[in-house]
Amino acid sequence: MAERTAIRNPFAGWEKPDLDLSGADWRSGTRGAGDVQIAFVEGCIAMRNAGRPGSPSLIFNPAEWRAFVVNARGGDFDRA
Repeated sequence: MAERTAIRNPFAGWEKPDLDLSGADWRSGTRGAGDVQIAFVEGCIAMRNAGRPGSPSLIFNPAEWRAFVVNARGGDFDRA
């Protein structure tokens, strides 16, 4: 008999609000490859791929957004 493997829910503990982004004021930082857009909605920051605006958005609370920006400015996400 095959052993059952528990599949862990990758969204377990996900405490993000279900935001209505249909009327969001999306802002772009640049125009080029890998362009992202952000919008400030209901005290959160949403980020999406500008080239695929219908794809899912990432949702950050203010503390998460600050950590992301600080680390991005510090080069933590630069390609090696």
